[in-house]
Formats: sequence, structure tokens, C-alpha cells
Amino acid sequence: MEKKKGHVVSRVLPGSIAEELEIEAGDRLLLIDNTEIEDIFDYQFLIQDTYIEVVIEKPDGEQWLLEVDKEFDEDLGISFENGLMDEYRSCHNKCIFCFIDQMPGGMRDTLYFKDDDSRLSFLQGNYVTLTNMSDHDIDRIIRYHLAPINISFHTMNPQLRCRMLNNRFAGEALKKVDRLFDAGIAMNGQIVLCKGVNDGAELEYSISKLTGYLPYLESVSVVPVGLSRYREGLYPLEPFTGEDAREVLRIIHGWQEKVYREQGTHFVHASDEWYILAQEELPGEDRYDGYLQLENGVGMTRLLLSEFDRERKRLRQERQIPDLSVREEMSIATGRLAYPYILRMAENMMEDFPGLHIHVYAIRNDFFGEMITVSGLLTGQDILAQLKDKVLGRRLLLPQNVLRSREEVFLDDLTVEELKNTLQVEINIVKSSGCDFMQAVLGGLS
Repeated sequence: MEKKKGHVVSRVLPGSIAEELEIEAGDRLLLIDNTEIEDIFDYQFLIQDTYIEVVIEKPDGEQWLLEVDKEFDEDLGISFENGLMDEYRSCHNKCIFCFIDQMPGGMRDTLYFKDDDSRLSFLQGNYVTLTNMSDHDIDRIIRYHLAPINISFHTMNPQLRCRMLNNRFAGEALKKVDRLFDAGIAMNGQIVLCKGVNDGAELEYSISKLTGYLPYLESVSVVPVGLSRYREGLYPLEPFTGEDAREVLRIIHGWQEKVYREQGTHFVHASDEWYILAQEELPGEDRYDGYLQLENGVGMTRLLLSEFDRERKRLRQERQIPDLSVREEMSIATGRLAYPYILRMAENMMEDFPGLHIHVYAIRNDFFGEMITVSGLLTGQDILAQLKDKVLGRRLLLPQNVLRSREEVFLDDLTVEELKNTLQVEINIVKSSGCDFMQAVLGGLS
């Protein structure tokens, strides 16, 4: 059956241009300026002008030609059934480090979807390997000047990249970076480091080659491979040791110093795990170049601590710290990676409030395995099992990243309400900033 043309409108924002033009949910967007819209790339580009002509088809087949005068880059105020306005592109690589291949069976289908879609890179910050991008995709990125594009490099050795991604075109795909660079497209990069594979001399080589894409390649993060306990039949990868982490940091810091002298940017960054594993102090805020790689866990802990310290200082200066005259007992659960820092903040809070007592619990990841230490991969069942016999006080604070996006559901489909009812404790979900942490603690005080 031939696919029906156009894109179905799913929602019209109140007070928007679309509402004024009487566009409604269920209508189809056919054309903008006599151009068919392939996907979100086309849509975002074509609606920028101050005058556009839009063709809408009503459910009864009637077509409307609408003339729109608006501000430059002002949106029409419509959303679509599919955010990309096209099918999502799945990844065809078989990467030796892929975490989705390390997940157990029986979970939600969406958790097994491997995306490798350049449009998600632009819209949501996802990283792409370039192996799923056609010349047509590159042409449109350049024509529309869509940026930034986030790229999973992993190595700049073409032969090694083919082996790591298990894709014979993976090395050749790196040439697409040259086209993006020549067109001045802003990019960010990441390297998932695998012990004995792309570390050591290979890491040195990759960073050296990537500096050639400055200034358009704005940053590169280096993160350790995540290893779950479900690796039977997969490539034999080993966890990094503290000594390994110190060597990785030595390489990264050396390149940071070199690039900063020459370009005024630190460029390559180690994720927080390396510092914690190496038992080294986290860098100061100035070393993170404005936190370009937060979503990869680069500087997340430093930002959390700095925000907390600034908020604590502000409250003291403005004398806004309330007098806690009664004892308040509460608890916090987090991943093992963040535990020492959350504990430090809790201890600071207890110094400020003598009547406050906070229990901080590091949750071991039994579901995926003990080598997974980030809070974002904790399951409800692990939190429940490890807290059911603990002293929790009146409230339990949990980080927001333990939940599915915009839902009160954990990775394993346990709900916050189910956890609350079983543990018999009030549960507060805390956003990611240090200020949010302090306000979450203070918000429940009497």
C-alpha cells in the first residue's frame, strides 16, 4: 500500500500561529513553500522565514493554502505523531561494547532499540556512528547548517574502527567528518574506551587526529566501557583498574595542556568515572570548558558539588537557613559512583542543621552487575531489596535519572507508588543540580 503523503498533526499549542489558522489535530501537513517535508530536518529549516506558505489537508481531503507572516524562526506551534516526522533509524553495527547487547531478556521492547539517527543527534543530543548516514543526509545537514552533530568516534584508526563496530564500512564513514568540518558544522565527539583495544597508544593516536578538526569539533569525551553481567558469548572485555584509570588521565591531561596552550580550550575530557576509579581529585570548573559533555557524565559531579556549595554559601550570606528546632530524619539512595559525593553534601547539611539526620545508602546494582555503578541504571527492585530493612526516616530522596523520562516508573517497570507503598515512606524525586538537592532536603523541613 502506498504511504499517504504528509505528516499528521498530533497537537496544536494554545495561542499558537497554528491555532489562529485553525489547524487541528488530525490534519496533515503536506507542503511548506511548495516543498514536501521529508522529516524534521526539512520542517525546522522551512519554517524559519518570516513569510511562508503552508498546505494543510483536512481529514475530509480538503486542502488549505495558508499564508503565514511571522517572526523569523518562530514555530507554528504544532507537533506530530512521530517527533522525527519519519521512521527512526536503528543501528546496524555490532559494537563490541554495546550495552544493549548486555541486557537481559524480558524487558520493554523499547529498551532494545539501538538508534543511530543523525536527526536525534541534532534534536536530542544522541551520538551517531556515521555508518547509517547517507551522502544525502550529509548534504542536508550542510544545507540547513544543523548543529551540533554528536559523533561516536571510538577510534580514528579505520581498521580498528571496523573491528570495534563490526562493520566493514565503519572506517570509511570517518570521511564524512571531513565534509562536516569543511562546511563549518559544529560537532562533539565521544570515545568509549575498551581495555586493550582502543586505549594506550591508540587513544593517543585518536586524540591527535581529532585535534585536527578544531575548532568545529568542540569537545571529545572519553568514557569507560560499561560492562554488565550479561556478557555470555560477547567480545571478552575486561574492566579498567585504578592503575589503568590513572594512565588514561595522564594521556588526557597531557593533551588538555597542549591544546589549551595552542587553542585556548581543553578539548578532550575524561568522564567522572576515571577520577573516581583513579582516586584522583575532580578538576575545577574551569577545566570543563562550559560543561559541553555533561550528558556523557563529564563534569556532572563537579557541577553538582559546585552548585551545592554556591547555594549553601548564598543561604548563609542571606541568612535564609531556617531554624530546625525538631529532629528530622530522612534518607537518600544513589548509585555507588556518586555515593561519596552525596554523602559529603549530606554531612554538610547536617553540620548546618544539628537536628537533621540523613541516612545515605549506596545501592549495589545486582540487576546489571556490580560493575555498573551509575544511578541512571538502577532498578526499582534493587532499590527496594536493599532498603527494605534500612532506617529511612520520614522521607526517601531519589535522583531523577533512576526514572524513565517524564514518568514515575523505574527501568524495570516498578513504579514510584509501588516502592512507596512497600517501603512505607514518602518518596521525593530530586532533579540533578546541587541547588535542587539542597532545596529537596530543606523543602520537607518543618
